[in-house]
Amino acid sequence: MSTKDKIWNLLEEIPDPEIPVLTIHDLGIVRKIDEINNEIIVTITPTYSGCPAMNQFEADIVTTLNKYGYDKVSIVTTYDPPWTTDWLSEEAKKKLQDYGIAPPEQKTTDKNALLVDDRKSVTCPQCKSTNSKMISQFGSTACKSLYQCNELYGAISTI
Repeated sequence: MSTKDKIWNLLEEIPDPEIPVLTIHDLGIVRKIDEINNEIIVTITPTYSGCPAMNQFEADIVTTLNKYGYDKVSIVTTYDPPWTTDWLSEEAKKKLQDYGIAPPEQKTTDKNALLVDDRKSVTCPQCKSTNSKMISQFGSTACKSLYQCNELYGAISTI
């Protein structure tokens, strides 16, 4: 197994501090791994520019790789291309649904679509009804929207 493959496997274990059922691999924020002169360079993209979890991601990446003997580790943050929910793995979407967060139902590489979200409903992760409405474009974090299930009359978070 190559060094890059070993590192990808190690990074698959690092949880998202805001949604602990997801890993940084599930989120798709790890964009690239390079090894130059025995230094591991991990390139990551935040889910949005003000994401408070990024410092934790960086610390967790360095700590994890140091733990397994990779002493020289650098983190590079890139905003180009910007993160999109298209980068979520199918496994991540299933984990979100099981956790009670409605996963994205359509692909979007256009960040404007997220800002002017014209979806009329999302599928409730509990009852699977699409009879829902947006309550707030921003939920518990700025990267989530808040919907209400009209069948259960409960709040639905969606990423």
